[in-house]
Amino acid sequence: MTDILDGFTAAFYLLIGLDSDLIEISLRSLHVSLTALLFACAIAFPLGTYLAVQRFRHRRTVISVLNALMGLPPVVVGLIVYVFLSRSGPLGVLGLLFTPTAMIIAQVIIITPLIASITHQAMRDLWADYHDLLISLNATKRQRIATLIIDGRRNLLTAALAGFGRAIGEVGAIMIVGGNIDHATRVLTTAIALETGKGDFALALGLGFVLIALALLVNLSIHWLSRTESDGLW
Repeated sequence: MTDILDGFTAAFYLLIGLDSDLIEISLRSLHVSLTALLFACAIAFPLGTYLAVQRFRHRRTVISVLNALMGLPPVVVGLIVYVFLSRSGPLGVLGLLFTPTAMIIAQVIIITPLIASITHQAMRDLWADYHDLLISLNATKRQRIATLIIDGRRNLLTAALAGFGRAIGEVGAIMIVGGNIDHATRVLTTAIALETGKGDFALALGLGFVLIALALLVNLSIHWLSRTESDGLW
């Protein structure tokens, strides 16, 4: 109980004092996770919607594989990305290992199947309502996908928030490909792991509370923007 109270105290002083390291680490965490979320959504939204509206051979297999990829072990993803980006790997010439870009790549791989799977489930139900109308209008596949994405944006928001939650809390993969380098690739989760290993539980808890606060702030902001948009439409 004392450690938890000390954690609250540490978080309070870190925030009140506008600790420069905390601000830097927090901004880097948001940058990496939000950038990964943007790329993942750009891939997952069309993919999940396409799987909902299009019928093709082995479609069920593709959906099953996509659902299975939701459980990808992050450390394995980190290891694979590490191998590809290392000097002896096929992409080593790019020099991306131990950079925020490598961390973004790993997070995109981790959260894309999750967002795509949730999108597919949501768009499948929406497609059942829109199917007859869009078919009667002779809409193309691209138009069908665009229509479902636009009208189902609130469901897609839920999928995006699920992806962000997993991205902001990821530690295994980004520890491997980022290296937890101070002032370069250290983010909140890796900083928490470092302080815990050093035995500084109060600071680790303080960073943990800041991480939770950031996640809640982003979620509440997106929900507020969504509600504002919805009210504006009416």
